[in-house]
Amino acid sequence: MTQSAHSRELPVALSIAGSDSGAGAGVQADLLTFAAHGVFGTTAITCLTAQNPRGVSGVQASPPAFVTEQCTQVATHFRPKALKTGMLLNAEIVLAVADFIKTSGIPAVVDPVMVATSGATLLAPDAVAAVKTRLIPLAAVVTPNLDEATILLGRKSSGGVDEALELAKAYGVPFLLKGGHAEGDDLTDCLAWPTGETKTFTARRAPNVDTHGSGCTLSAAIAAQLAKGKTLAEAVTIAHAYLQGAIHGPIQVAGLNCIRHL
Repeated sequence: MTQSAHSRELPVALSIAGSDSGAGAGVQADLLTFAAHGVFGTTAITCLTAQNPRGVSGVQASPPAFVTEQCTQVATHFRPKALKTGMLLNAEIVLAVADFIKTSGIPAVVDPVMVATSGATLLAPDAVAAVKTRLIPLAAVVTPNLDEATILLGRKSSGGVDEALELAKAYGVPFLLKGGHAEGDDLTDCLAWPTGETKTFTARRAPNVDTHGSGCTLSAAIAAQLAKGKTLAEAVTIAHAYLQGAIHGPIQVAGLNCIRHL
């Protein structure tokens, strides 16, 4: 190994999210994604889940103070350049994470995980208000799917630039509104800033691919690129291209075509 290889300092990113026992989503997917982008991944586990791609059968929450302790230990030693949030489960954890983000000043990609692809509820009703008022205003970008955007808008979301702009202006931070849950095979993600700027990303739906964990993967890729010093527009562009490659070039596991992270 060369001296330059020994001395190269890897940027660090932090995932504050739940553990997926099936490894397709959550911190497991985040760590694979960080590695794929040349970033050292660290974690703060908000909850443990018993699940596979077909459903979630059980959830155990971490004590909020212990979530904060994990974040603090990582921040003190590793000094992450960016973080992402995933499944936060309840209002107490949301508030603990929001306090950490505010105190640390680490740029945060907020994936407002509320409902699993399988339909399982992943955020308690009383936590939604905390996400809206305490967590989202601290975000470098928020990455809702259409189901999550429906909750954030207060009406059914159909996606598109206008809705992305509405969300960005309503909450005062950039939004990446994902179109993967829309009907049809032509999909569009819309990035919007409160200032009125927008950028769109298009893709084709991949047939016969299990996209469990795609939202986790995208938000982790954005955080990884922010940790490497990219602008938000650059980070989302790279992350979107990475996710499309991972979906359209899947691996086969247990009879399913799954996202290829590495």
